[in-house]
Amino acid sequence: MNIDRALMMFAGIMILISLLLTHFVHPGFVWFTVFIAANLIQASFTGFCPAAIIFKKLGIKTGCAFK
Repeated sequence: MNIDRALMMFAGIMILISLLLTHFVHPGFVWFTVFIAANLIQASFTGFCPAAIIFKKLGIKTGCAFK
């Protein structure tokens, strides 16, 4: 698995968690979902993603998007 695929999986899991928190805990957790979406949008423009940096330090091989 490379960073690109790991990042998509991580983002998907975080979105599902935030939706579950919104539904079962408090509606305010919808802002967590908004934060994840905003981070994905800015990463697509800038190429900077904190999660990609962490995955790289954990030893996951780089993909074509985050080098």
